[in-house]
Amino acid sequence: MINKIKTADEAVSGIKDGMTIMVGGFLGTGTPECLIDALVKKGVKHLTVIGNDGGLPVGTYGAKTARGIGKLLEAGMVDHIIASHVGMNPLIGDGMVAGTLKCTLVPQGTLAEKIRAANYGLGGVLTPTGVGTPMEEELDELDRPKKVLEIEGKKYLLEMPLRADYALCRASICDKFGNFRCDKATKNFNYVMAGAADHVILASEKVVEIGEADPDTFVVAGVVVDTIVEGEPKWQI
Repeated sequence: MINKIKTADEAVSGIKDGMTIMVGGFLGTGTPECLIDALVKKGVKHLTVIGNDGGLPVGTYGAKTARGIGKLLEAGMVDHIIASHVGMNPLIGDGMVAGTLKCTLVPQGTLAEKIRAANYGLGGVLTPTGVGTPMEEELDELDRPKKVLEIEGKKYLLEMPLRADYALCRASICDKFGNFRCDKATKNFNYVMAGAADHVILASEKVVEIGEADPDTFVVAGVVVDTIVEGEPKWQI
């Protein structure tokens, strides 16, 4: 069996300038901080980042450092962010005003479904969210016109799958094959993103031997995980 375990630096070594990455979590909760830190250290630029939000800036809740995607924004590594909740990080608004950052807003449920469509090999999803609003006339995250379909007298927007080069996910526990589980609020986007990218990197608090844990411990199958990093810090709000 291929050894999937690597250091954080080794795990992100394939991420290059201009790539698209997905990052799990919600405002830093459930975000693989050790992978974000390694990516900042690597210093790649011009990333497109898909995530629920823009993380948290320095000083939020007394934090001495940024959290989650906020670290990438702080380091000037992001050209385009695709997210649903960006109001907690003023760097996004500042970048939009300055013309240095493109921000595509996607309703949270729609964002999750677009990622899930990529994960499960679907051609897209139909949603009534945004029908009859200016959102119907906007271009999507890849600058494509949106399509409106009418089915049995009801209109829907056709939302296309959203896929990335790399997905950075976080687990509470996994085995050495990559079967994993996320506890409590850290589930946010980690399950749906694992499988929606060409390469999936999993940072886990705890890694056990294959067969050591009851299979029912795990939610996501390790077949979608390419690389495992041990030692993700314990979850903190």
